[in-house]
Amino acid sequence: MLGKKRNSSVFLKTKGKQNVSSTNEKAISKTFKRAIEMLETQGVEGKIEEIQESQEVQETQWELGSENRTHSLFFTPETEGKDFSTVLKDVQEYISSNYSVLITDGTLKDSKEQMKRYISKYVQDSRISVKGMSGNELIDALYTEMAEYGFLTKYIYGEGIEEIDINSWKDIEVQYSDGRNEKLNEHFDSPEHAINVIRRMLHVSGMVLDNSSPAVLGHLTKNIRIAVLKTPLVDEDVGISASIRIVNPQSMKKQDFVDGGTATNPMLDFLSECIRYGISVCVAGATSSGKTTIAGWLLTTIPDNKRIFTIENGSRELALVREKEGRVTNSVIHTITRDSENERQRVDQITLLDMSLRFNPDIIVVGEMRGAEANAAQEAARTGVAVLTTIHSNSCEATYRRMVSLCKRAVDMSDETLMGYVTEAYPIVVFCKQLENKERKMMEIMECEILPDGTRNYRPLYQYVITENRMEDGKFIINGYHEQINSISGSLSKRFLENGMPIDIIEKLKTKEVETI
Repeated sequence: MLGKKRNSSVFLKTKGKQNVSSTNEKAISKTFKRAIEMLETQGVEGKIEEIQESQEVQETQWELGSENRTHSLFFTPETEGKDFSTVLKDVQEYISSNYSVLITDGTLKDSKEQMKRYISKYVQDSRISVKGMSGNELIDALYTEMAEYGFLTKYIYGEGIEEIDINSWKDIEVQYSDGRNEKLNEHFDSPEHAINVIRRMLHVSGMVLDNSSPAVLGHLTKNIRIAVLKTPLVDEDVGISASIRIVNPQSMKKQDFVDGGTATNPMLDFLSECIRYGISVCVAGATSSGKTTIAGWLLTTIPDNKRIFTIENGSRELALVREKEGRVTNSVIHTITRDSENERQRVDQITLLDMSLRFNPDIIVVGEMRGAEANAAQEAARTGVAVLTTIHSNSCEATYRRMVSLCKRAVDMSDETLMGYVTEAYPIVVFCKQLENKERKMMEIMECEILPDGTRNYRPLYQYVITENRMEDGKFIINGYHEQINSISGSLSKRFLENGMPIDIIEKLKTKEVETI
């Protein structure tokens, strides 16, 4: 069988229309038979030198090229020196044609293990190699590109990384938890390569990226969000732009915020008491200001006997269920929105907010207010249920105006009426900011006091005071401190009392600390 297979492909290959003389044909036949006998009876290994040293092979070198050519045809990869991107394309086409279900069905049991086996088999059967890579390294690299997310995988699941910004297929930046920004030397091979990898990411959340849907929001896991733009929304030579946001709010402890200078113990204790005793809180700030992290930590301080209903948009980042010895100890309902082109199948935050009130919650968590759901959230907060949410804005006072503009997307009411509603709904607003030196600070905690005549009084409780801004060796140096500005108002202390807060804690909150904290 082996002799027949090799008879026309290796040893009897002719050039042009020239015929091999009968003498040489006999020599080739004799050599071939001898080689086959040696391979079949004694095995391939260790016989290479013996075949090369045979007189008959030496007599036919003029036809085969050289002794080294004989060796390379029979025993080495056909694609030695091929570049990785070409090999990747060939392997992708092979897997797509023969085992496409392994790519399209991420739920298939052991699909990744099967894919790796098929990649390995194809590489070995086709005798493929890439210069500078061993066989195992090549198989691992191909598998990572096809089953995972290429070079991005180690950054997506790495430690201390908050965001991956893809400006184009060849321009990628990583933002670390300590505020550092770093441009990567690694990049995609082409715009098409970038699009294919991002499509694989979006497949996890069932989202499709194509010319009819060039702007897509999706998620990889509970705490990894991805926003994507592709051509024609970005230039052809860019290919794709994406932001991969990695959020892990439960990883921070109270002491981490204190040690890092984000906030002080009294500030964090106050916010925790607000949520615990039924006072709604809105955490505001720009992107990467740390507002989601603060909100996530606050939720970890809620006692087990409080019922929590969470609402998140598209992907789940919160994981608040607590277990002890296999039993759930707290009461949590996690929900996410469902987007759909079919309006009857679409479930938005407004729908979930309406449903939440039917579940008898003590605390409702709205992941982020971006649109008309702001009106439903303030309606829920004015029913007496504590609402914790986040919003994009640039100060505590501006937060209320931002809420009004979002509410107007849902209802046709005057600004004055809506301002009255949102200030009643959220007595406490927290403003977070990432400073120029990349440090995150809780810049202000403010109470909106409602006076007996109905007027509103903005009452700053805590602030971060900047004492120095300077440049040193190309780096920003920013110094400052947190201090208490005012104690809580009488109306807020009354609400705390009615909601069960111990009097000694209320008295402490009503007393302004003299020293800087």
